[in-house]
Amino acid sequence: MANSKRTLFLKRRLRVRNKLRKVNAGRVRLSVHRSNKNISVQLIDDVAGRTLAAASSMEPGLGVVGKNNVEAATKVGAAIAERAKAAGVEEAYFDRGGFLYHGKIKALADAAREGGLKI
Repeated sequence: MANSKRTLFLKRRLRVRNKLRKVNAGRVRLSVHRSNKNISVQLIDDVAGRTLAAASSMEPGLGVVGKNNVEAATKVGAAIAERAKAAGVEEAYFDRGGFLYHGKIKALADAAREGGLKI
């Protein structure tokens, strides 16, 4: 029986998260979610169980409302880097979830690194 795309995505997401939790215990997690229309990112403190900062392409201030392309991902990455500095976070680990590290996900990570966030 063949696995569906969704099943493969969920298996990949669990595999990525479990590996990262083992290696990066105690650090803040930069979690990415990508839909067909938008891209969003959160800085999550798993120990305290709360979100420290978030950015999304749905925010009117970024000027990319309803877009999910490399340009939108770059702006969201730069915004999360600014907000991380404001929250006092300099270092985080990148949780790409089940998404492959290329295109929009890579652009977001590169923009966050250029903004001064160490991931």
